[in-house]
This record gives sequence, structure tokens and C-alpha cells, in this order.
Amino acid sequence: MSNVQTHGTSRAPSLVSIFNPVIRRLVGAGVPFGPNVLLTVRGRTSGLARTFPVAVVEVHGRRFVQSPFGEVNWVRNLRAAGEAVVSKGRRQETVDALEITPEEGGPILRDALAPYIRSRVLAKVLGRFFDLRSTSTPEDYVAEARRHPMFELRPR
Repeated sequence: MSNVQTHGTSRAPSLVSIFNPVIRRLVGAGVPFGPNVLLTVRGRTSGLARTFPVAVVEVHGRRFVQSPFGEVNWVRNLRAAGEAVVSKGRRQETVDALEITPEEGGPILRDALAPYIRSRVLAKVLGRFFDLRSTSTPEDYVAEARRHPMFELRPR
């Protein structure tokens, strides 16, 4: 059970549904695709395994997944299941998924995104999903963490 408050639901941009199957195949075949892995989670109502590509962010030796699109289905499924299988190519690992509060997530988000926000090109890309700038305060990062659920992935 999570004590993290959520606000409404969100929807990923339509391009995500077009590119996800391609990314899923590439990552599943072991093709390097940045920080992307496949996350397999049981559906909260169907009980069926659902697999989707996500980016894993490593900060201070800890691994996190965070939703750039807010409260989407994989977030709700992961919250309900509390566990997942992370895979890349043939490597698979079962992990516990612990939702991080926005107050904990803000500094993690800052550590993960601040270097990219300083880049003019990458800042424009990130600006489509996050309301952050190079001048953003710690409170701004906490506010964004409220809109973008984050989970720590811990090996079992």
C-alpha cells in the first residue's frame, strides 16, 4: 500500500503508442537503447503481465523509474503490484517497487535531470514533459515530482 497522494490520470502522447512496440523489441533483443529497460508488471484488474519500456535512472547507487507522463496505466499497475521484472535482452531481475514521496523524489529528480536541463537542446525536449529550468528551485523539483510518480527498484 502506498501513502503517496495521486491526482487524476494522465495519458502519454500518441507517439508513445507508436514507438513503444519498436523500443520493446529492440530492448528485448538486447540492443542498447540508452537507459531503457523493459518493465513487466501484473495488471491491477486483469492480472495479466504487461510489459513496457521505461528509462531507469541511477542516482547515488539507487535505481528509479519515473513517469514523464504522470498517472498512466503502468504507474497504477506498478503501485498495485509493488513488484516487477526488469529485463534487457536475456537478463531478467525481479525487483520490489517502492513508491517515493514527492519530497523524496524532488532531489532525485533534480540530480537526474539538472545536467540535461542545462543543455539548450535537451532542455527543449524535457520541457515538453517537465516544467523545469536551469534556475528551478528545490521546491520546483518537488512540485514536478508530485506530477510524475517515481518508484525505487530494489533487488529481491
